[in-house]
Amino acid sequence: QVGLVEYGGGLVQAGDSLRLTCQDPGRSFTRGTMGWFRQPPGKEREFVAAITPFNHRTYYLDSLKGRFTVSRDDATNMIYLQMDNLRPEDTAVYYCAARPAQSGIIIEDPSTYKGWGQGTQVTVSS
Repeated sequence: QVGLVEYGGGLVQAGDSLRLTCQDPGRSFTRGTMGWFRQPPGKEREFVAAITPFNHRTYYLDSLKGRFTVSRDDATNMIYLQMDNLRPEDTAVYYCAARPAQSGIIIEDPSTYKGWGQGTQVTVSS
C-alpha cells in the first residue's frame, strides 16, 4: 500500500531553517496522532515531535528546546515540521509516522507508530 511521504530535507548550514512536509496520499493514516522521528547514521530511530488530532496538542524531544515546531493542516491532511536554528547534530533521515488510538502513554515509542514514510535527508553543515 501507499504509505506516508516526507519531503523538504536538504543540505543547509548551521543556523538555517527547514520545513519538512508529510503527505498521506491514500488518506489512511492521518486520522490520529502524527509523529516525526529521525535516524542519524549508525543510530536508532528517535522521537522528534508529535501532534494530536482535534486539539493539536504537541510533544517534543526535550533536547530540541523549542527549535522545532510540529503542526498540521486539517484541510489538506499535511503534517509539518518547522526546524529552526539547525545544528550539525540534527543531521539525520527524518520520518513521518502515524500513531493509532489506544497506543499507550509513551508517545515517544516508535514501536507504537505505523505507516512510516521513506524518509527525507537533512544535513546540517557547520
